[in-house]
Amino acid sequence: MTNRFVLRCSVALAAISVSAPTLAQEATQGQPETGGLEEIVVTAQRREESLQKVAVAVSAVSGDAIINAGASDAVGLSRLVPSLVIQPAAGTSLSLYLRGVGSQQGNSFAENAIALNVGGVFIARPSSLGGIFYDLERVEVVKGPQGTLYGRNATGGAINVIPRRPILGEFGGNATFEYGNYDSLKLAGALNLPIGENVAVRLATQIVDRDGYLSDGYQDDSGQAVRASILAKPTDGWSILVSADYFHQGGQGIGSVLSPGSAFPVGVSAGYAAPALSRRIGGSDPRSVAALAAFAGTLFAPPFCGGFGGFVRSGCVAPPRADGFVDSDYYGISAEIEGDLGFATLTIVPAYRRSDNKYDGYAPGFLTRTDEVSKQTSLEVRLSSNGSSPFQYVLGGYYFDEDQSALNFFDQGTISTTRFTPNLGTKSYAAFGQGTYSVTDTFRIVAGGRYTKEDRTQLTALASGGLPGVVLPPLGAPFAGDQQFKRFTWKLGVEADIADASLLYANVATGFKAGGFFVASPPNNTFRPEKLTAYTVGSKNRFLNGRIQLNLEGFYWDYTDQQISFVGPVQSGPISVPGGVTINAGRARMFGVDTELRVKVGDHGLFSVDFQYLNAKYKALAYTAISASGGPIRNGCAITNGRQANPGTPIPSRLFDINCSGFPTINSPKFSLNLGYDHEIPVGDLTFVLGARTRIESSRFTNIEYLPEQRQGGYMTSDAYVTLEGPDKRWSLTAFMNNIEDETILGGTVVRPVLQTVYSVLRPPRTYGLRASFNF
Repeated sequence: MTNRFVLRCSVALAAISVSAPTLAQEATQGQPETGGLEEIVVTAQRREESLQKVAVAVSAVSGDAIINAGASDAVGLSRLVPSLVIQPAAGTSLSLYLRGVGSQQGNSFAENAIALNVGGVFIARPSSLGGIFYDLERVEVVKGPQGTLYGRNATGGAINVIPRRPILGEFGGNATFEYGNYDSLKLAGALNLPIGENVAVRLATQIVDRDGYLSDGYQDDSGQAVRASILAKPTDGWSILVSADYFHQGGQGIGSVLSPGSAFPVGVSAGYAAPALSRRIGGSDPRSVAALAAFAGTLFAPPFCGGFGGFVRSGCVAPPRADGFVDSDYYGISAEIEGDLGFATLTIVPAYRRSDNKYDGYAPGFLTRTDEVSKQTSLEVRLSSNGSSPFQYVLGGYYFDEDQSALNFFDQGTISTTRFTPNLGTKSYAAFGQGTYSVTDTFRIVAGGRYTKEDRTQLTALASGGLPGVVLPPLGAPFAGDQQFKRFTWKLGVEADIADASLLYANVATGFKAGGFFVASPPNNTFRPEKLTAYTVGSKNRFLNGRIQLNLEGFYWDYTDQQISFVGPVQSGPISVPGGVTINAGRARMFGVDTELRVKVGDHGLFSVDFQYLNAKYKALAYTAISASGGPIRNGCAITNGRQANPGTPIPSRLFDINCSGFPTINSPKFSLNLGYDHEIPVGDLTFVLGARTRIESSRFTNIEYLPEQRQGGYMTSDAYVTLEGPDKRWSLTAFMNNIEDETILGGTVVRPVLQTVYSVLRPPRTYGLRASFNF
């Protein structure tokens, strides 16, 4: 039923789009846009431009919309942008996906394929987003490879988080208090202080504290963040913005639930009973532990694990515990120096960030421990043309340097432990440029390119243990690695103003993400770069005096050598053990249509529709899986060639070849639809604001084993709020409810080795509360 409804909506939108350019031409020629939609300014192409003039698919979400959606972190943002899927991963890290492009984050070696930029600074390890989603101007989600104007790892797009800047000559501020179920408490505020005529300071903070969504206390939220910015304009045409931020993240962190299973291979088991996902029984809850032990009691275990039924009883498999914690600190300082040189504007962005990331977690069903210090330094210099010349350009250079030092420990029980201490170094250099030439007043040609050189090094000590050998052997001698990658990425396109308020564009763009290392003994511990070529045709339109906005984009992406991370066979000295593996997935292709519709209803209403159709599948995806117990393996793909992993040893592990070619790419729902309506009702000096949003999404798989428990079925979830605003919006009171249907939605899944049970991270349940805001 859901898919039929989405399909009808898509047909209706397609019919509207056919006539949109004509309507725009008839309605806007020579007429001002009075009473129309607000003009949104974005920086998606490294300069301030109207959203409707940017020949790129961009979803812009205002800071107020983020507050109304209750999105205090990036996972909440995924409710507002149909093409975006954000998965909580190990510890505090996040896996970002746009239109099916992304990668799983499992340990210190992993990196995303979607670039996250905060205040114009690329963030290599997006694990502190809870500390940046406050006092925001807007968030821009730029779709498609950004291999020209952006820095590293923008294969599938970029997310730009733009904090509010200090305002010269203005004293003011705001404060927000929010309380909701699960004892959720959120305090946020900002203060803008003028210092003379040419300097201003802005201080902003947010404190969040909430009980866990799971019965064992996991999936809680505890954080304290502060940001200080100072803006100075010493002379006309020059400005200096310096920003510093700090965030502490605490609590128990990400948790998971044992998913009921019923599709084991014939002769292995009839499945296993576990509490329903909707009950949100955490993995360390005694009821979940009992279900795991009961299932383990039906399986054959090696003699050193107690024989039949002995996996859990003997301690070979350790269930999740309730002692998980997060104790992480994040610091950053950056500057933006901007100057008018007459012929062009010079922008210099130096930045430094440090993260001290420490946590114990059990999201994959076993202990994952990380103690990591990461330091990154970056510098970007840009020159953007001024004036109204037919040729407009952006030229620049980029430097990035990151050093990581970490301890990673994975403890499945006495049958398998893995420790490694990666010391990783990355240096990246790039020169880039993009130009637009106006052939006529209405037709332009766009061309751009970026040359990137990236050097990567590692010095990693590794120790893998487990019965029948030593459970916790000492670290081995560290092994070194050194890789270098060079790549030229480019973009070619055309733009045409087909009416006063209608833009038609087409382009071809490429993106790439450098290769790297994963934790294993050399030489089988590297993976190649991934590459993407995107073909795009789009149109942006406003008509009826700017009261209706319709943006459409059709795309075809050719994705080669996608980097995929999973728990697979890791070479540790002479033997293979389960561990975090990264491979190149051969080839995938994605095509679809993205549609955004905005309609101004009367003087006080706004109706919005965001729809995406996505057809994404792997043309070639083959990999090797490992069964630590030696028993049959669970996988929804073709399984062949079962063989011993470590011949001549008493270790029973076996390897299997897996072929998932033809399967859909993970986190790629075929249909995504967001519907929203906001309406203001003036009552004297007061104003009531009513708002509601609904998201409808078709099914998707959440990991590459393609098991039934890893499939999120189609669902619909809705949010609503009502706000009473005082005169001149000096104060407001809001009642809100998110996920009204109380849908149970998979955020991510992992197959636990040995027992091959699935543990699932869930998105938030129904939440509701009250919010009071004050402006002065």
